[in-house]
Amino acid sequence: MATVFISPSRYIQGAGELKNLGKYAANFGKKALCLISPGGYKRQGDEIERSFVGTDAEVVFDYFNGECSMTEIHRLSAKVKDVSCDLVIGVGGGKIFDTAKAVAHDMKLPVIICPTIASTDAPCSALSVIYTDEGVFQEYLFLPSNPQLVLMDTDVIAKSPVRLTVAGMGDAMATYFEARACYQSGATTCAGGKVGVAALGIAKLCYDTLISEGVKAKMAVEAGARTAAVEKVIEANTLLSGIGFESGGLAGAHAIHNGLTVLEECHHMQHGEKVNFGTLTQLVLENVPEEELQELLEWMVAVGLPVTFEELGITDTSRDHLMPAAVAACAKNETIYNMPCEITPEIVYNAMLAADAYGKSVREAL
Repeated sequence: MATVFISPSRYIQGAGELKNLGKYAANFGKKALCLISPGGYKRQGDEIERSFVGTDAEVVFDYFNGECSMTEIHRLSAKVKDVSCDLVIGVGGGKIFDTAKAVAHDMKLPVIICPTIASTDAPCSALSVIYTDEGVFQEYLFLPSNPQLVLMDTDVIAKSPVRLTVAGMGDAMATYFEARACYQSGATTCAGGKVGVAALGIAKLCYDTLISEGVKAKMAVEAGARTAAVEKVIEANTLLSGIGFESGGLAGAHAIHNGLTVLEECHHMQHGEKVNFGTLTQLVLENVPEEELQELLEWMVAVGLPVTFEELGITDTSRDHLMPAAVAACAKNETIYNMPCEITPEIVYNAMLAADAYGKSVREAL
């Protein structure tokens, strides 16, 4: 099988770029449906509307209902048809992006992704994660192409809640370890081929950037400052992780995340926070050297990512309560089978217990 590398057509990152959204949109369509949250509209709606002034395009807004579900996708597809839009724009966070991409695919339209946070690697991918209306993982929807444009205004992102940028680091940190696992096992990636050296190299660069810049970026965002470290982490969370996971592959970390979605007490946690515990569990499954596990755990704690059940909101750690999450992580066609080791629900359950124990040990020691 061939190696496959895919990416968005264009990625633009810089301070104040949101004011150019209308100009960029006019290159793809004449009437855009902009999917945004009510809070996002209050913060960025006026600036988005101003960006269309003087262009050949116009914008219509619709508020996101909160879940990237088939119900929401069908509702918005009908809206696109009703108001005769020829472009979809997603502004906000990960579930908005995935919904916008799915709607654009459904209606055969171009899509622009405009993050206001750097919390996931969703913006760049040709993939939508579909949930039920109640927020339980349902399936991956693989799309025929990546977004036409990803636009990152780093002034806006630097002022977003620090927890969201940190969650993005958790999502991005999984990239290298999952790509490495797929490379070792010879798995087929989300891009439809084997892992090439380019994807693996980008995934490793993502890891290196987070290790060297993550703590500095967290402190800067806490101060509302846009520094060189913040710019690098935004790029790692979004571009490096987005390309790295898609062409490098998913493995244990995201499957564990999907398993955790069956536990209602985890629903309030950010995607990247659950993925982070998945990364820790994956490393236990791989039985990596103690030094590697220790170094990564110390970084996770330093940037403020959850490394224990308690931090995920899980207080019932009985077998009966946790085993459904392990079973869901091992569902048919899950990415956990891209791991280069034996996988069963029993093995995953035990790895989750050990990950929690290691996390407690390092957190208490620091």
